[in-house]
Amino acid sequence: MRVIEPHIHMIARTTQDYERMAQMHTVACCEPAFWAGYDRTSAQAFHDYFTHLTEFEPKRAAQYMIKHYCYICMNPKEAEDLALSREVISFIPDFLAKDNAVGIGEIGLNRNTPNELTIFEEQVDLAIKMDQLLWLHTPHLNDKLKGTKMMLDSLKNRSDIKPEKVCFDHIEEHTLDMVLEAGYWASMTIYPTTKNSPPRVVDIIEKYPGAKLMVDASGDWGPSDPATLHQAIFEMRRRGHGEKELQRIFFDNPYSFLSQSPKFKL
Repeated sequence: MRVIEPHIHMIARTTQDYERMAQMHTVACCEPAFWAGYDRTSAQAFHDYFTHLTEFEPKRAAQYMIKHYCYICMNPKEAEDLALSREVISFIPDFLAKDNAVGIGEIGLNRNTPNELTIFEEQVDLAIKMDQLLWLHTPHLNDKLKGTKMMLDSLKNRSDIKPEKVCFDHIEEHTLDMVLEAGYWASMTIYPTTKNSPPRVVDIIEKYPGAKLMVDASGDWGPSDPATLHQAIFEMRRRGHGEKELQRIFFDNPYSFLSQSPKFKL
């Protein structure tokens, strides 16, 4: 069974992780732009980062027959600085023109501040103007419910938004219903020690059969592991789910979402 990883920060991973992912039948991955583990000091640092996502990572992934795609954005964790954020946003269209860039993301909220919401909305405007996919970051821990509601409220009065081209990531049980009811895609992120575990993700999948759900392993700078996606696959098999359902969650759903971009090809 082929697997698509819809959200993983490969800049934080070794080349051996690409090899492991390939051995676990991953054929494509998507890397949203995000925090680098430290706050960057200039817009030029973001320019270099976007260059890495659009030029270096596709070549590294291709060594293991994995197609690498990315999203470009000003991330919510560093969006408090409006001047810096707008300087970064000014050159995002240049990188959206790259062959592997499929949209804007992961944008959203971190601490649910007014500045974060402003930069979120300005990047939504850009995505709509350029007809791009949107990958949205919902806050972690105690800020998640409030931040998810803030983002949904921001989007609900827009007649120009296409819900089928928007995915809310890092979804948990208390935020899933509101996202699905609004017509958006939802993705659940697995971490080894925090957030969703593989059994918890499978519990949610079983509760929402046929929903517009995806699963991702994150793979960032904290405790994380690309193999957790495949641990969820194993957990579904262990519970008796058939190959058709496994393919729907781990290949068909991300394929349906990502193939709305003409650049996504397998």
